[in-house]
Amino acid sequence: MAFPYDWDIATVDEIMEYYAGSEGVDVGSLPEKLEDANAPVPVRVDRFLDYNGSWVEREYYPVEALKVLLWNEPLVSADDLSGHPFESQYPVPDGMAYNTYIVRGEKTALLDAPDESVADRWAEELLEALGGRTVDYYVVHHMEPDHSSSMRRVLSMFPEARIVASAKALRMMNQFMNADMSARTDTVKEGDTLDLGGGTQLKFIEAPNVHWPEVIMSYLPAERTLFSADAWGRFGPGSADYEWMAGARRYYFNIVGKFGAAVLKVLDKASGLDIARICPLHGCPLEESIGKYVSIYRGWASYEPEDDGIAVICASFYGNTKRAAEHAAETARKMGRPATFVDLMEQDASYAIEAAFRHPAMIVAATTYEGGLNPRMKIFLEELVSKKYGSRRVGIIENGSFGPRSGKIMREILSEAEGISAAENNVTISSAPTEENMAQIESLTKSLLE
Repeated sequence: MAFPYDWDIATVDEIMEYYAGSEGVDVGSLPEKLEDANAPVPVRVDRFLDYNGSWVEREYYPVEALKVLLWNEPLVSADDLSGHPFESQYPVPDGMAYNTYIVRGEKTALLDAPDESVADRWAEELLEALGGRTVDYYVVHHMEPDHSSSMRRVLSMFPEARIVASAKALRMMNQFMNADMSARTDTVKEGDTLDLGGGTQLKFIEAPNVHWPEVIMSYLPAERTLFSADAWGRFGPGSADYEWMAGARRYYFNIVGKFGAAVLKVLDKASGLDIARICPLHGCPLEESIGKYVSIYRGWASYEPEDDGIAVICASFYGNTKRAAEHAAETARKMGRPATFVDLMEQDASYAIEAAFRHPAMIVAATTYEGGLNPRMKIFLEELVSKKYGSRRVGIIENGSFGPRSGKIMREILSEAEGISAAENNVTISSAPTEENMAQIESLTKSLLE
């Protein structure tokens, strides 16, 4: 939550009045916290006479330093708005957020670090948020380079900080750092705690394969906060105004989707926790309707269709196959059923994977290419099956001016998926769709939606 007017300094009373009633903020504890020896000090003191003729002092503190005291897990985030694909493969036209968090007791813990590409700006904001305090513990929930590539920077900034990570993370750390980091690292496992003093503890939860094997999460009981690593993350900037679902579904099925069983195990562990806030490493913290977000994740991890309707995915060189696929989508919409259309020649396959998992039915339409399958459709289907796509109804539209074989190859790839109910009335087009083909496409679409 921002403070009004972009003030740099404010009195304790002003801060307390502004944040009174805010969820997760204990404004009443602020005066006591300021008595701590490590608390921030006033940067300005005004003296004036009150109505009784007595001298009164008004102390002004840095706003960011007071906010650190109000929240025990202040977010320090940096957005990459360069347009560079996430993991060098997933389009993120609205950018990508890299989140870290500060947890304070008598000692201070930094939770994770950002991608090195945004680390300059992040480091400045981190020091400001720390308000003069150092970092005693550097907790590594996840070792993937979008969170660990700035590790050397963090360790240089805080040379006395102890690293806290899982044993598997330590092995990866040694590899990424090309050094033995064991002397500086405290390894933790399921149920272990990190005591920061003053009643502040982090409890660790093993979360293997969500989505790397070394992943841990941590829970802050005093604030009912779950630090969830990549889980509940999303594509897009860190702004809370950015709709979570706009980036979360595509993120989940492309980044985490293959590991549904592992996600369900973590959700079972989390069900025993009193969670008021989820803090992921991408996107923004989730502070309302936590049950809704947990339920959505359980549905995704169970590979259940989220919506009614159909996904129509096409790969067309000259537009004839695309015209046929668009007719399938339009047929579904005329039936009053939702249809998500993705053109693999214009959109990344990650959008098609999102659409395929979203609906209970799918039509794939592709041309034959050099006696095989349109390469973009082949890549999409192989990737889809590898992410445990299954238990869906699927229809096929193939096209070929001579020797059409794309349908056969699509069926072969999809046969590797479990629980696929393949339509029998698939459609073969010879160069351009005829009126008969269009009628066949209508029949295929209706049969998949009945």
